[in-house]
Amino acid sequence: MLWYNGTVFGLTKPKLPITVEQHKWVDSSFVRLGKLLGAQRLLGATVMLPTPEYFPDPYDGSEHALQAMFHRVATQMQVNSAEVDVTMFASENDLTRQLVPFYEGGGSGAAGLYHHDPEARPHISIDEKQLKDPMVLVATLAHEVGHIILLRPGLMQRDEPDMEQLNDLLTVFLGFGIFTANSAFRFEQHNDYSSQGWSARRLGYLSEELFGYALARFALERDETKPQWASFLSTNVRSYMKRSAKWLRSQQATRLLQRN
Repeated sequence: MLWYNGTVFGLTKPKLPITVEQHKWVDSSFVRLGKLLGAQRLLGATVMLPTPEYFPDPYDGSEHALQAMFHRVATQMQVNSAEVDVTMFASENDLTRQLVPFYEGGGSGAAGLYHHDPEARPHISIDEKQLKDPMVLVATLAHEVGHIILLRPGLMQRDEPDMEQLNDLLTVFLGFGIFTANSAFRFEQHNDYSSQGWSARRLGYLSEELFGYALARFALERDETKPQWASFLSTNVRSYMKRSAKWLRSQQATRLLQRN
């Protein structure tokens, strides 16, 4: 290690995996959610893990399993599942694969839909394809329940420019960040007796890099220096989180949310 005029050579400064504008948006959005819902919603949130301890119901990809999963997610997010209708709709990708022998593609079609009508019962529709992957299903359900939390009481308006991005961030704020971050990018291979190919798709509105920083900020707000739950993150997201946490430490970043 060499020194010159107080500068250490051979050491690189921690670098954020996102832009300055993006990290400012995440920080300001954490403050915004804290004002809308209260900081205690983050501080007291249970970080949900993809383990039987948190999701003990048997899962077989059926509609019954969907309803049980929804109940777990909604209850944890403090929404009464009995007051929400949950239905399924057919997946266009499955139809495409049936018609085209060698299918390949990319995109982020709607994994779930929230039908917003303040005068009617809340209604969520889930792409039936999501039932094949419990991780993605929980992420989709958490995102759609977030719409109910933000839109039903009028905390936000549907047409606000960053509505969907803030809704993704809300899943981190309320303890479901492992699911939404791990589902941000999915690469799937398809191969059976009649067709083969691949599909790469994004789920949600935040990138893996943004989720990594958001999770680092989440941990900082909760005074978690080495959260054990980080081991459940995908390799990419965990790397982005570590880089973000190192950068936050180098900046001597402090908590954003005020304690009561």
